[in-house]
Amino acid sequence: MLDNMPRGTIVIEDLEIGMTRSLSKVVTDADIEMFAQVSTDRNPVHLDDAYARDTIFAGRIAHGMLTAGLVSAVIGEQLPGHGTVYLGQSLKFLGPVRPGDRVTAEVEVLAIDYAKRRVTLDTRCLVDGKRVLAGEATVLAPSGKFD
Repeated sequence: MLDNMPRGTIVIEDLEIGMTRSLSKVVTDADIEMFAQVSTDRNPVHLDDAYARDTIFAGRIAHGMLTAGLVSAVIGEQLPGHGTVYLGQSLKFLGPVRPGDRVTAEVEVLAIDYAKRRVTLDTRCLVDGKRVLAGEATVLAPSGKFD
């Protein structure tokens, strides 16, 4: 994985609207197989070349939730980072991610409720500059005052 920022924590007192973090990862056949194993989602569109060739995707694709997991990695490791608690996430899958694609997951701060420690984040994933996932997350951010 390639990150644009070090891992750790940005406490809510230090967050600002417009702050962004990202990471990039090439999705491999091994990633897809491991995700299938862990999730028990063994849909052949993810695992079987012959089957997947005859689908609307004309080839194998990664699980959408594997792609979404990269957003979770940015939130849990970078923005806000360690100690963050997910409260909700909306997702729209806009395009396929194929084995060998480099996915860039990006997170941007949209709104901050300091009193409730709630942060609203724009979440997106891109392949070759094209959005393949869009969504919005709400998280409980760590605080330097309480944690």
